[in-house]
Amino acid sequence: MTNSSEGRERKTFGKSATKRGGKSFDTRDKYERGSLKYGRRPSAGDDKRDDKAKSFVQKRRLNKIDKDVHKDTIRLNKYIANSGICSRREADELITQGLVEVNGVVVTEMGYQVQKTDKVVFDGQGITPEKPVYVLLNKPKGYISTTKDDKARKTVMDLVANASPYRLFPVGRLDRSTTGVILLTNDGHMTKKLTHPSFDAKKIYHVTLDKKLTHEDMKLIVEGIRLDEGVAVVDQISFIEGKPKNEIGIEIHIGWNRVIRRIFQRLGYEVEALDRVMFSGLTKKNIKRGHWRILTELEVNNLKML
Repeated sequence: MTNSSEGRERKTFGKSATKRGGKSFDTRDKYERGSLKYGRRPSAGDDKRDDKAKSFVQKRRLNKIDKDVHKDTIRLNKYIANSGICSRREADELITQGLVEVNGVVVTEMGYQVQKTDKVVFDGQGITPEKPVYVLLNKPKGYISTTKDDKARKTVMDLVANASPYRLFPVGRLDRSTTGVILLTNDGHMTKKLTHPSFDAKKIYHVTLDKKLTHEDMKLIVEGIRLDEGVAVVDQISFIEGKPKNEIGIEIHIGWNRVIRRIFQRLGYEVEALDRVMFSGLTKKNIKRGHWRILTELEVNNLKML
């Protein structure tokens, strides 16, 4: 992918437009309605069975986390693995090599039990035994993406209060008026990775403007709009098939504050609605607005491999 607009393919959804890259945006159904995009509408019975199965899986994951919280002791390798440093097998190797201290004493014993009040140090730094929890929220409008607010406004933490016995933190931010996918976790390593500028986390937004976007302005966005921080590079932009020309799909990786709103404002448009439909491969499919779910092990592993 290059910043040059020369030779770039200019077609989208059967209508002329301009885009960066080789993919195209589908309608919002692709992200929210699952099998409907294939022309099959599930029956009410199917929905109830699916909801019941998902509820069971979520409860089982939460019960597993809750059991860990209430244990008095924990194996040292699990303690280390829960801190997010490495796997249990790798933790065993660190213990064997004498790289782990408990209350100031090097421990090399396999199966050593650690109490919650013990101080565990690895590589000169204290670690905590919290099991990493990853919660995906479909944020509604009117909530801010912080852990607390001095003005007593509603935060995303109010929506995930029962998601984990541990304290969670939002990965990045969505402004108060923006809806859609946001990840919350207690995994500091993952948070740092996903929010660091060098990571280039991919995000897709569904943008609704106050008027139709012209092809000329779309080309200007592809070429790059200069903002205070520099030139805002958009990875892909296109009209959405089956939607009016004021509804736009946009893929971006930069994380500047309110960057999408400012891009369009610079060209004389106002963003009436902004919905993030994808973040680092995670979508809000089958998550109702204001609801959340815990990531599967596969999704967590995919994030770690990015």
